[in-house]
Amino acid sequence: MILAAGKSTRTEPLTITRPKPLLKVCNKEIIFHTLDNLEGLVDEVIIIVGYKKEMIIETIGETYKDIKIIFVEQKEQLGTGHAVSLVRDIDDDFLLLGGDDFYSESDLKKMCDETFAILGQKSETPQNFGVLVTNQNGFLSKIVEKPKKFVSDLVNTGCYKLSPEIFDYFDIKKSDRGELEFVDVITNLSKVKKVNVVETNDWMTVTYPWDLLKVNDFFMKNVEKKIEGVVEEGVTLIGEVIVEKGTVLKSGTYIEGPVIIGKDCKIGPNCYIRPSTSIGDGCHIGQGVEIKNSIVGDKSNVPHLNYVGDSIIGNNCNLGAGTIVANLRHDNSNIRSVIKGTLIDTGRRKLGSIIGDDVHTGINTSILPGRKFWPNTSTRPGQVVERDVME
Repeated sequence: MILAAGKSTRTEPLTITRPKPLLKVCNKEIIFHTLDNLEGLVDEVIIIVGYKKEMIIETIGETYKDIKIIFVEQKEQLGTGHAVSLVRDIDDDFLLLGGDDFYSESDLKKMCDETFAILGQKSETPQNFGVLVTNQNGFLSKIVEKPKKFVSDLVNTGCYKLSPEIFDYFDIKKSDRGELEFVDVITNLSKVKKVNVVETNDWMTVTYPWDLLKVNDFFMKNVEKKIEGVVEEGVTLIGEVIVEKGTVLKSGTYIEGPVIIGKDCKIGPNCYIRPSTSIGDGCHIGQGVEIKNSIVGDKSNVPHLNYVGDSIIGNNCNLGAGTIVANLRHDNSNIRSVIKGTLIDTGRRKLGSIIGDDVHTGINTSILPGRKFWPNTSTRPGQVVERDVME
């Protein structure tokens, strides 16, 4: 069971136009990374959908490889506990997973061997998560959400192994934020049953837009060279580079892998693509352009004399000639970004721009580090972007 119903406001502007499970890393949607790792472990996946459910249903379909897909709609966003309660008629053991999380295949296999279990991972910032408290025997005692005082450094990854018996423990009340929380169900269960805590070091989650860059960089380590497009004379490829069908690398293009380039792209001439960059389908990266450690969405153009570093560009965007994305402060301190009206530390010394879908910049636009663009916005020629562009 994959929870994919929520509307993620902390990953805006990217999730204004699509649900978070459909955001891409390494040119593949988050939820497909999960389904790939479930192949061979399960024969059926129930996906709880809500926000922009039609996009998820259309993208995935009724089957994925050998897995049957069932969609269940959560019409009101009443919490994770409410979402799980919608499938009370399930009659087999099951894994429960977050739709915006990345779990390794080996961890999912380990979880399948348990009766009741929760996957935990040690964190340097446990105050930002639900933390797992264990009893003297090492089994789960309770889960404390975002504790102000240190309780444990083992955090909840949102991955559970359960049986249908779990539905006997849904006597819960709304939390302080007005939702029915599944962690309260697990706490009820842990008072009666032994809930094993399985530790991992491989879990990753997407809480903020820039988390996609960390995950993208991680998966890039597994890239293996594959050239299916056209490579003109005078192109330099170093390291592991994927070039999909229909793509043309024009003379003077210099690529340092790992890099992934999708289908039907025009790359070059005379451009420089640096490591940990993924470029979607139907893109144009042109003359005098340098891109580093970035994600470029489908049908987006970075065509003339541009620099893009440590950034995410959505679908159908166009950067006007001379658009420059700054990714480093003069004082070398961490980049800060406004999330839901609060300026927060991104934890990144280098962060460029987060650009939503269908954004167009005017020529010679200069973008300060950490600035975000809402979908369908634009800039004037020569504009210096000092604040998020929301209209």
